[in-house]
Amino acid sequence: MVLVLALGDLHIPHRAPDLPPKFKQMLVPGKIQHILSPGNLCIKEVQDYLKGLCSDVHIVKGEYDEVQNYPEHKVLTIGGFKLGICHGHQVVPWGDVESLAMLQRQLDVDILITGHTHQFKAYKHQGRLMINPGSATGAYSSITYDVNPSFVLMDIDGQRVVVYVYELVNGEVKVDKIDFRKPPPQANES
Repeated sequence: MVLVLALGDLHIPHRAPDLPPKFKQMLVPGKIQHILSPGNLCIKEVQDYLKGLCSDVHIVKGEYDEVQNYPEHKVLTIGGFKLGICHGHQVVPWGDVESLAMLQRQLDVDILITGHTHQFKAYKHQGRLMINPGSATGAYSSITYDVNPSFVLMDIDGQRVVVYVYELVNGEVKVDKIDFRKPPPQANES
């Protein structure tokens, strides 16, 4: 069992002062093995905060990140899954399933984590999983001003991942889960 936190689009301090207190209470050092962020943390202090939670932090560049050395996208393997991270402002139309699926195929990943829309989404598509953890601070976006703060915690165990979605709704933390199993490899047809 490996715990992977996915969160992004914090926009601290430009659009939000900090993570919601209820989320900060939940995110404690030593519990999470990996942190994946599709960017727009904005300032280095947020990266430093995440590194205080977990030493293995992977961040890609959002269009508002001040740290310049983040890559545009990143691919890594955790358990039996290849995961890809990309902010998503490069994918047009923004949040479009087919455009994201094309990126997922290009990166050749089982799970694609993107951001930019600030809206939580997780769905299975073409035998793969796509996740947008939303905005962990609830920062507004150019797409919508009505954003519930959210993040994702993935429990990866071999070829299975359970995705827990934490969303702050009317001051209360709501948790939903999605179960995903990697499909078995298909035999080559001759």
